[in-house]
Amino acid sequence: MTQLRIHASLFLPLDEMRISAIRAQGAGGQNINKTANAAQLRFDVTASSLPEDCKQRLLQAGGQQLTRDGVIVIKAQEHRSLEMNRDAALQRLAAMIRRAAVVPKARKATKPSRAQRLQRLEGKMRRGQVKNLRRAPAE
Repeated sequence: MTQLRIHASLFLPLDEMRISAIRAQGAGGQNINKTANAAQLRFDVTASSLPEDCKQRLLQAGGQQLTRDGVIVIKAQEHRSLEMNRDAALQRLAAMIRRAAVVPKARKATKPSRAQRLQRLEGKMRRGQVKNLRRAPAE
């Protein structure tokens, strides 16, 4: 596999990302002290071959996984094998890019219809009448 498939028309070369094996955290017994089976993926968004608009959305929505330099760092340690953690990290990166590739729909400014305005005013009138009925009669 030389490319990561994001969706039908978007592929990302694997040489644009660096995957390294690191030691996993947490419980795991004696084996955790000997093996480096967690995967850390580093992907430089600004130097990638992604379309510019996709890069901008990815940089805006990077969250905690994005460094100040524009590098996405994903750590995968769910599985016991390095290969499965490597695939999990790649899939998480693909999901992030897939979300960023979607162009947000432009909002069209709308006004409430006349019926909606009348309905709102009638509701306010009804509520005012209920409150007036609660008052003590004027002497």
